[in-house]
Amino acid sequence: MHNHNNGLKTAGLLGGMFAMLLAIGALLASGTGSSAFIWIFALIGVGTTAYGYWNSDKLAIRSMQARPVTEAEQPAMYRIVRELSMTAQEPMPRLYVSPTSAPNAFATGRNPQNAAVCCTEGILTLLNERELRGVLGHELMHVYNRDILTSSVAAAVAGVITSVAQMMLFFGGGDRRNANPIAMIAMALLAPLASTVIQMAISRTREYDADEDGAKLTQDPLALASALRKLESGVQRAPLPADNQRLVNTSHLMIANPFLGGAKKLFSTHPPMDDRVARLEKMAGRPLGS
Repeated sequence: MHNHNNGLKTAGLLGGMFAMLLAIGALLASGTGSSAFIWIFALIGVGTTAYGYWNSDKLAIRSMQARPVTEAEQPAMYRIVRELSMTAQEPMPRLYVSPTSAPNAFATGRNPQNAAVCCTEGILTLLNERELRGVLGHELMHVYNRDILTSSVAAAVAGVITSVAQMMLFFGGGDRRNANPIAMIAMALLAPLASTVIQMAISRTREYDADEDGAKLTQDPLALASALRKLESGVQRAPLPADNQRLVNTSHLMIANPFLGGAKKLFSTHPPMDDRVARLEKMAGRPLGS
């Protein structure tokens, strides 16, 4: 759907994550004298990715306790999504609302035919209809650009790498004479960090793409820019609890980082709001509010 050159970059990043998983298997194989670990970890990576991809909509919707809504309940959402779906000549996703005051929205689902878009009650209250249209255009482009597959693969493989690397701190292999304890410890500590950085780089790339493509779909970049500014301050007033792991696992799908404070630029799943707004202003040819 988009004309960006991020496809090869994303493929390379995902390839790096799979390579890291296989490297852990190879390291354990060298310590145990058995090549079974390489095949086991390859199968774990594929299996976990398939499960996360196939069930991505159910897992994300459940984590936000969202419920499906009818057109009578949310006429504006239905009107906007129906119009934009027809413009894009793509299927209309199912619509959900999450009963939380934290303002946010996300799209999920394994393909455009099995997709869902969810808004929180907080974002529906915070934004006007023009801004909501900008947000929904952004989310629809995540669906139509098949970003859900990419994010599901990245999240699943990152989770496997972290779990396996933690196990390495306790199990260095059966035949300790061949194991390299320094390499084991280094891999166990660095692999989760590296996989997290890669996952977040993928997420940031996709957010920029969805901003641009969503603005093209709505033909109103400043509407999304205004919505992002409101979301930035809205999250500060009503963040999601960062100690809920299910919400943490879903947070990379959301249009705005739902937690307070947090990580520096390198470790954020979302690009800085200032950068996103500046790009949208450049598309519009004028600054927000002018």
